[in-house]
Amino acid sequence: MLGKHHGCVYKLAVEPGSAHIFYSSGEDGFIQHFDLRSNSATKLFCCSSSIGNNKQTLSKVGLNSIVIDCRNPYYFAIGGSDEYARVYDMRKCQWDSARNSDRPVNTFCPRHLIGSNNVHITGLAYSSFGELLVSYNDELIYLFEKNMHSDSSPSSATSEDSKNIHEAQVYSGHRNAQTIKGVNFFGPNDEYVLSGSDCGHIFIWKKKEAKLVRLMVGDQHVVNQHEAHPHIPILATCGIEKNVKIWAPLGNDIPPLPGNVKEIMETNRQGREDRSQVTLTPDVIMHVLRLQRRQTLAYIERRHNRADIVSDEEDAEGYLLGFLDGDASSEEDYPGNSRDCNIS
Repeated sequence: MLGKHHGCVYKLAVEPGSAHIFYSSGEDGFIQHFDLRSNSATKLFCCSSSIGNNKQTLSKVGLNSIVIDCRNPYYFAIGGSDEYARVYDMRKCQWDSARNSDRPVNTFCPRHLIGSNNVHITGLAYSSFGELLVSYNDELIYLFEKNMHSDSSPSSATSEDSKNIHEAQVYSGHRNAQTIKGVNFFGPNDEYVLSGSDCGHIFIWKKKEAKLVRLMVGDQHVVNQHEAHPHIPILATCGIEKNVKIWAPLGNDIPPLPGNVKEIMETNRQGREDRSQVTLTPDVIMHVLRLQRRQTLAYIERRHNRADIVSDEEDAEGYLLGFLDGDASSEEDYPGNSRDCNIS
């Protein structure tokens, strides 16, 4: 055993051209360096960000992805439980987690997501041209050019800083909510962008136009990961099913998109927009309230002698009147829609 993380590890990054060195990132926030010629790993640093406006109070960032820039192996990017993709220079790391060297040389984030508390990064990919692809949970996929950046660190980003951010290319149509999904490039010159989806399809877009060109069923449930062969047009994908699928072209004819592609994309869009709402019927709400009433009355009975708290129990009954099975707060007097209740 070379090393370990506390929590899950979703991604390893192998140093380009090396048969011995790779990196890991975990939910514990640590970046670890492995060299198969040694007997142990080196913890580089723990990724963290400030909490609110207090720049002195740091919060750990759980990490989902790590990727190395193939054009410059000294640079690697990480992403996780907040909205920022961070880029680090290996030469500037302290190689000692006790002396936190969490100082990225660049950060990437779409302007409208800065300060958002309800998104996180699940996948990253570098192209052969140094472009960084970032996939967000229940959001979209963004392509950042090398010269794009937030001009501020994640701990000090403000609305004023956000004015300096260039707009990134956006890829949409899929849905990334249920699992930790990767994202990748495809083609001899990285002409295409790949992503899995909760709907079980593999989405392939043209990188420049962000136009959807292929939609393939890759899993009965969810497609999570996809890796391209480095030299020939072969693709490997996996998801919830217990197998890995290998894809290869069979001819020069380009098949059309499926006839229901608009319905698939619209369903994914609606699910993404409705993620903050939970719909409960009046029957479910009343059932929860009845359970609460029973627990409250049982607590009163345990704490006091029933003979001594008759008046208190009457007060409790009056207070909990809205929880009674035959209460007047039934569907007849319900002022809103009697069929459902939307809670944001």
